Amino acid sequence: MTHSLQLMLLTGKYVPTPAPPSLIDALRSVQITAATEGASGFQLTFALGKRSAVTREMLPLGMLDPQTRIIVMAVVGGMPHVLMDGLITRQDQACGSSPGSSTLTVTGQDISIVMDQKVHKRSHPGSSPHLTVMKLCLGYARYGIVPAAVPPLIDVLPPLVNTQPIQYGTDLAYLKDLAERVGYVFYIDSGPVPGANVAYWGPEVRAGVPQPALTVDSDAATNVESLSFGYDGLGRTTYAIGITEPNTKVTFSVPVPDVSPLRPPLAVRAAPAFKEEPLPDLTGRSLPEILLMGLGKTARSSDVVTAQGRLDVLRYGHVLSARRLVGVRGAGLTYDGLWYVRSVTHEIKRGEYKQSFSLAREGLVSNTPVVIP
Repeated sequence: MTHSLQLMLLTGKYVPTPAPPSLIDALRSVQITAATEGASGFQLTFALGKRSAVTREMLPLGMLDPQTRIIVMAVVGGMPHVLMDGLITRQDQACGSSPGSSTLTVTGQDISIVMDQKVHKRSHPGSSPHLTVMKLCLGYARYGIVPAAVPPLIDVLPPLVNTQPIQYGTDLAYLKDLAERVGYVFYIDSGPVPGANVAYWGPEVRAGVPQPALTVDSDAATNVESLSFGYDGLGRTTYAIGITEPNTKVTFSVPVPDVSPLRPPLAVRAAPAFKEEPLPDLTGRSLPEILLMGLGKTARSSDVVTAQGRLDVLRYGHVLSARRLVGVRGAGLTYDGLWYVRSVTHEIKRGEYKQSFSLAREGLVSNTPVVIP
């Protein structure tokens, strides 16, 4: 079954409005990448002509200058999906040798880039990490950013005396550092409506209702163009904490347990660890911080079973989202089941919408008997 596709583009400084029809007509391709780690980015390519409105009006007036806000939304089968809300960071014009071959390409990052513009030096006395996150994110409410912070499993409230947590850097760098300290991730999800963004600070989302299954080798039910799997037997690492016995002064290492209620297993046969390393950079960290950071690093290194694939959204019937669960079926007992979507790249042209994606989990053989079709 083939579904319909409609693309919507909004531009502006703080409150984007629908782009002029002439700009939509000039749009040739859209590429958007969303991933758990690192900033999401986009690239829009427009056709240029000497007499086009883009050349004569929009470029001279600065409508596509860096720091202009861009929102891209796709409507697939009547369902809207906000794919990107960000700022333009670069503009490139390529002049062709024949009429109609010149192009303008604008590149940008998601709206988290506004948190990376100013270096601050300040303290956050007596504040738990998740409360600090909420306070910092509320300073960007004019960009539609709403914080969603999950409290750490172990209380890491700083002492009211002695040392206080000091921020020296941008808000984005500090938010990511706070997340790493307790084994969390920080990113911004665009949507659910244009102009709104959710600043998520917490564990990777490995629970909840999964997205419709990616189906392979199933005749008419197949909805992906390609899907391949890999198992890196050398990739998993166990981290250990060095503890010194006070009387004998002998130091021994204690492995961090690979147990987290916020990261339920997705497979029956978890991959064994190949090596053990001490946790790095423990100076000045409290015991709760060390335990949480160890749990986070151990969990992230466990994703040694991966999958890479490509699909046609109009056939799949849905927009596959990163940072969520998805089912796989038709690949056999070893690789079927639930997976975590680590990254997705959207590639949109007129009448065409493809996605490349990367999946991950910690082992082999599904622990669920069926997945949602």
